[in-house]
Amino acid sequence: MAPRPFSIEVPDAVLDDLRERLGRTRWPEQIPGTGWDGGADVAYVRELCAYWREGYDWRRWEARLNELPGFVCTVDGVDLQFWHVRATGPTRLPLLLVHGWPGSMFEFLELVGPLTAAGFDVVVPALPGFGFGGAPREPGWGVSRIAAAFDTLMTRELGYERYGVQGGDWGAIVAAKLGASRPGSVAAIHVNFVTVPPPESPGPQDAQALEQLRHWRSEEAAYSQVQATKPHSLTMAQADSPAGLAAWVVEKFRAWSDCDGDVERAFTKDTLLTNLMFYWAPNSTPSAARIYLESRRDPDGRERRGRVEVPVAYAAFPREILRPPRHWVEPHYAIARWTDMPRGGHFAALEQPDLLLEDVVAAFTELP
Repeated sequence: MAPRPFSIEVPDAVLDDLRERLGRTRWPEQIPGTGWDGGADVAYVRELCAYWREGYDWRRWEARLNELPGFVCTVDGVDLQFWHVRATGPTRLPLLLVHGWPGSMFEFLELVGPLTAAGFDVVVPALPGFGFGGAPREPGWGVSRIAAAFDTLMTRELGYERYGVQGGDWGAIVAAKLGASRPGSVAAIHVNFVTVPPPESPGPQDAQALEQLRHWRSEEAAYSQVQATKPHSLTMAQADSPAGLAAWVVEKFRAWSDCDGDVERAFTKDTLLTNLMFYWAPNSTPSAARIYLESRRDPDGRERRGRVEVPVAYAAFPREILRPPRHWVEPHYAIARWTDMPRGGHFAALEQPDLLLEDVVAAFTELP
């Protein structure tokens, strides 16, 4: 079905219900002085939720989001929501920008204008089941099927013969799958996140990266295990409690960003809450979390994906959750450009949009 115009329009009843639920939150007690030790800090989440209820203006952000040309297109039975903005001058290469979890297409809001000014057509889709678009109604929507749907959107529905892909988190994983499986249409990819296994025989030079991987698996990866095995046991509560959803998501924004423990050094409350609204308002938290379960059942999306042979640009931000060394990455990605960034973490498009923009423009000017 051809793309058709789409605007984000949250009913007043949803906003009224949100304020009521925030006002009735039953808060847990926390041992004094423990802060973020053991998960979300109750005091900070209470402060954030008070602002969500009393000060945050969704209608202002909704209007700003709708300034971008929005569309929905049915691909493989799912209504894909996306922004599609044409270059303001001579076109270089169409770019597909793909977000991850617990982010949203909102992450790229500030990049769209500068990229189109630099000569790129820009397409920013919501991952299936994320945000205000449609959610899959059957199992099987892992990375492979998502990548195939996005390629169909770009080539068959939007008419692009060749395009580039940028992504972080799941967006980077989808970009890698597209680069490996669609070299005829994907010219190059730019990622700010890579996951690769360590070498079979690591040496002394691998000690730091191995420790980072060990720490991640033992101290930070529980959320992934839950969402990859029993997501609905968690998301049933998050669909009912905006405070619970905020605690789960904002803890990741703090832990994964370059903020030295103060989440508002990297993100304003408005930024955190606007991203949260992409989960709360359309009740997409359950379908979004399911990407972990579906992708675990889709080894061809990652483990058996094969080497990405199209040119790959990698922006390595210092506070990324995993940052494998180059000699780990090159057996799996045809690295053509590697940039060590001076600052920034996992949410690069929100944390350091200028740095990411500069690298993306340079990469897609050089690589194809």
